[in-house]
Amino acid sequence: MYGGDEVSAIVIDLGSHTCKAGYAGEDAPKAVFPSELSTVGTFGYAYVFINVKRCSGKQFDRNGAAGALNFRLFTIPSLHATKTSEVKFTEVVLTKVSLWLFFAVAAHEGKEDQIELMLVKVVGSIDQMEPDDPDNSDKNSASIPDSKSVVRPFDADSKSVVRPFDAEKSKGKRKLYVGSQALGYRRDHMEVLSPIKDGVVVDWEIVENIWDHALRDCLLIDPKEHPMLLAEPSSNSQQQREKTAELMFEKYKVPALFLAKNAVLTSFASGRATSLVVDSGGGSTTIAPVHDGYVLQKAVQSSPIGGEFLSDCLMKSLESKGLTIKPRYSFKRKEIRPGEFQTVDLDFPNTTESYRLYSQRVIAGDIKECVCRAPDTPYDGVNPMNTYSSCILSFAESSYSNIPMTPYELPDGQTIEIGADRFKIPDVLFNPSLVQTIPGMESFAETAALVRGLPQMVIESINKCDVDIRRELFSSILLSGGTASMQQLKERLEKDLLEESPQAARVKVLASGNATERRFSVWIGGSILASLGSFQQMWFSKSEYEEHGASYIQRKCP
Repeated sequence: MYGGDEVSAIVIDLGSHTCKAGYAGEDAPKAVFPSELSTVGTFGYAYVFINVKRCSGKQFDRNGAAGALNFRLFTIPSLHATKTSEVKFTEVVLTKVSLWLFFAVAAHEGKEDQIELMLVKVVGSIDQMEPDDPDNSDKNSASIPDSKSVVRPFDADSKSVVRPFDAEKSKGKRKLYVGSQALGYRRDHMEVLSPIKDGVVVDWEIVENIWDHALRDCLLIDPKEHPMLLAEPSSNSQQQREKTAELMFEKYKVPALFLAKNAVLTSFASGRATSLVVDSGGGSTTIAPVHDGYVLQKAVQSSPIGGEFLSDCLMKSLESKGLTIKPRYSFKRKEIRPGEFQTVDLDFPNTTESYRLYSQRVIAGDIKECVCRAPDTPYDGVNPMNTYSSCILSFAESSYSNIPMTPYELPDGQTIEIGADRFKIPDVLFNPSLVQTIPGMESFAETAALVRGLPQMVIESINKCDVDIRRELFSSILLSGGTASMQQLKERLEKDLLEESPQAARVKVLASGNATERRFSVWIGGSILASLGSFQQMWFSKSEYEEHGASYIQRKCP
């Protein structure tokens, strides 16, 4: 047992879209920032041994006879890069194929020679440098060094020591940028990464950086002095929970820890011990029944359709109409006359696809929040089980052909008109088959055909619960998450459930009138729980961790 009431506990809710952190007992989190982060891979010098078997009928030895390949040192991408990458140099193009093998096309005296086979092998490295370090700009250039100063690692009589290239060491040297400001600043070759996929943590290094940012940069606290309450998804595995406990006790040295399910915290935030929680966040939508403070795992339902998926649908739909969202970094606006601005496009060829997509999603998400709302009724005549996209498309066009247009001003000053998409995009939550009507989203059509709409998921989840609590669950359906804050979503879900649920059921969908409370309901529930006096005996203390190990978390936090 831990007496956690001496100091304020810290509550952290790491969602698929944002991370919320703050003190227990407060009404709202102190820090809210994206749970994605950006990374710039480090560059370094590496010794490269080139073995040319045959080149246009000419034979070359390892010293580069005939002056074709008279260099021994290249700047190459660090080996932890995940995507196939091409880096062009004065005399060579390297294309990453595997960890050690590269194929290259060399130029001989300004002309491209056809190489039948070239094997390029990394055999050693020199200390790496940061790519964006202004002090090392000269050192980072791809100039070919003087052949006399180059140490050839394949020379047996060389006394110089060449260290093996350590990919794991290189991985630890990548620069990670966390927070809204850091993500808002564009950098060359910067990738945007998320630690969570399908509601489960897949990259613990990113999670550690997010926790560091929340605790040390935002809350400015020493984690050794505060117990931690962490929100977790209902589908979290035992392995994930034990890893969380190990990190918190071993790295952060917290005095006590508690892991609580998202659905349970949402239920507590509304003052209920039994409810059906519909949590629609950035990455997915989860339906979880809670009975007497415990999640009924057998009845949990999930869908991959969340806020980011809807944002992608909106972007693709706008692009099909010739409206492309320009990321904020791709232009600048200057005032040419009072009240009159001119937009100048900027070209950044080294911007990664992931960062461009992230920047566009931010704008698309704002459009979605400002103008989109769930329609009162589904598209007329559309059968959710219909897989014929042409039929669905014709119905969709006829249903919302007379929708009035709503203006929205993009960051570049362009005003766009949004009509049917205002209702069509949110309706994907209720009828995933509508994805087939959105140009550019055809690749998701097969997946969408297998996904059920919100009303069907709710009824299926309740039917998997004990018959004695179904009536109570129907009357206590709670909405939470950022996507659930969409206008008219509560009314539409209640209307559809009344039509599809048993007559004896008394359907009641509950949602906070305050959109902020609905968005932060998981965190607010954790804040309430961790501040209760009766809860203080529930903590998983550091002494219990040292005595029983990480697996004891299953017993302390069921």
